[in-house]
Amino acid sequence: MSRSVGVVVPAYRPDVDRLSRYVRDLDERLAPAELRIELDDPGPGDREALADLPATVHVADRRRGKGAAITEGFDALGTDVLAFADADGSTPADSIADVIDPVLSGAFDLAAGSRRHPESEIQSHQKTLRRFLGDAFAWLARQLLDPDLHDYQCGAKAVSANFWSRLRRHLTESGFAWDIELLAIAGALGGKITEVPVVWEDQPESTVDPVSDTLSMFTGLLTARHRAKAVRGDRLHELLAARNDRPPLIERGGQ
Repeated sequence: MSRSVGVVVPAYRPDVDRLSRYVRDLDERLAPAELRIELDDPGPGDREALADLPATVHVADRRRGKGAAITEGFDALGTDVLAFADADGSTPADSIADVIDPVLSGAFDLAAGSRRHPESEIQSHQKTLRRFLGDAFAWLARQLLDPDLHDYQCGAKAVSANFWSRLRRHLTESGFAWDIELLAIAGALGGKITEVPVVWEDQPESTVDPVSDTLSMFTGLLTARHRAKAVRGDRLHELLAARNDRPPLIERGGQ
């Protein structure tokens, strides 16, 4: 029996024309059973402009954050495989298909797209500062976390619905650090993870701030390491988590 695929595209104040082209590309290439846009704090006319797309558009009138939007979107899907793709279209639909395939086949619980994999194809590079900070973040993440990857933050990942049911109750990060927490917890739960090289093109209009958001992700990395240790049963980190950690996203209504 074939397995079904659902795709979530988290979008905060997107370039509507670019998002529309990307969603149509995803629909044509993947033919997903469900395609869902999680639209945060839309600008005037954005809802109407996206209404004719082959996707469900769920609108939040506030900025929930990338992690909260994807979590809510994943929980709304009823498919065997859950995937997300960033709204700027940096990772083309063919590469999203490559990321989904290892999970769709049943060989892996989670697949992470990678811009920094030696076999990735970079069509246009980030500016020097963003690339330096990203490389430093990836190096540090490899030292601190179980999953040994080249890239932890690429906006393309897929997970089986069964494994998601185990992951979701441990996730607390609502923003860009959600990716790193997802991978840290997946490693702590013993999930089978693979890294997939992608074609990638930098979008300079991204809503990621190269300094403040990167600093937030470094903080998020330390939090993810702590959360992973607690999930693995480290007594000290379990006690710290019970006293200080935020409730899971699913208990905060995705906020």
